Amino acid sequence: MNALVWQGRDDPEEVGVSTRWHHHVQPFGPASTGGVALMGFAVDEGVRRNAGRVGAADGPRALRGALAGLPVLGEPALWDAGDVTCPAGTAEGALEAAQDALAQRVAAAIAQGCLPLVLGGGHEVAWGTFQGIARARPDLRRILIVNFDAHFDLRMAARANSGTPFRQMAEWCQSSGRPFCYHVLGISRYANTQALFDRAKALGVRHVLDDALQSEGYVAEAREALLQDLADCEAVYLTVCLDVLPGGQAPGVSAPAALGVPLAHVQTLMNTVLASGKVLAADVAELNPGLDRDGLTARVAARLVARIARAVQQGLA
Repeated sequence: MNALVWQGRDDPEEVGVSTRWHHHVQPFGPASTGGVALMGFAVDEGVRRNAGRVGAADGPRALRGALAGLPVLGEPALWDAGDVTCPAGTAEGALEAAQDALAQRVAAAIAQGCLPLVLGGGHEVAWGTFQGIARARPDLRRILIVNFDAHFDLRMAARANSGTPFRQMAEWCQSSGRPFCYHVLGISRYANTQALFDRAKALGVRHVLDDALQSEGYVAEAREALLQDLADCEAVYLTVCLDVLPGGQAPGVSAPAALGVPLAHVQTLMNTVLASGKVLAADVAELNPGLDRDGLTARVAARLVARIARAVQQGLA
């Protein structure tokens, strides 16, 4: 745990509880049980391979910085399990090694009764998080993947990248005789080719367009469909790509959205997922501090991370 990151305001003259996350977070170790295990995926090699704008490798540090000053209002135990890294210019296979290392950390946290909450990093983080769930719980047959994202990330490519993780999950499910249960909210018709829409249809992917999620009425319809999938699954992997949000709310991503799904609507649907009590692991991806404006995207990401953590304390996730 980097103590220099977990620093922030003190209120010595305040009356009552005034603790913040930087007071509350402790290093993750063999005796850490329950609560949330934060871990960084300080990697954007997948973004580079996918011809995106790199910089998300710095996301975990910026996100911890935004979390440090948040007030503690019902958070569970918070552990920091450190970062997985993949320095630029490393050898072929370094991304895959980093994803494997993340999978090991995710599996270890689950084994210790913690919710792994991964701070990204490019969305190639998803393949590492999912592998960790699969290793920790090989008994599970039906894992629902809920992705808030403008992109399907079902690309075909010679090398895995930030656009391939859910196609990799589909192939893993097929090879292991499991159903591929993928529900993605916020898809943009202007950011996915026809080939990706066709692949999603062939794989039975349920998706909701960003156009539809502008109105509260359709958000309610999307919530009902989400509830059906949540009822049918054994466990949930929750992943949030910050480029699902409007570019004005999340400018610090590789591909800012021209429209996006408003934060309030993302929160409503995310609350539905958390209320299922089935979330085994989660991650927040694509925070690129070098492209952020006034730390806005980092603060939005911190809000989402804290929301997930508080759900754990309430016994929801």
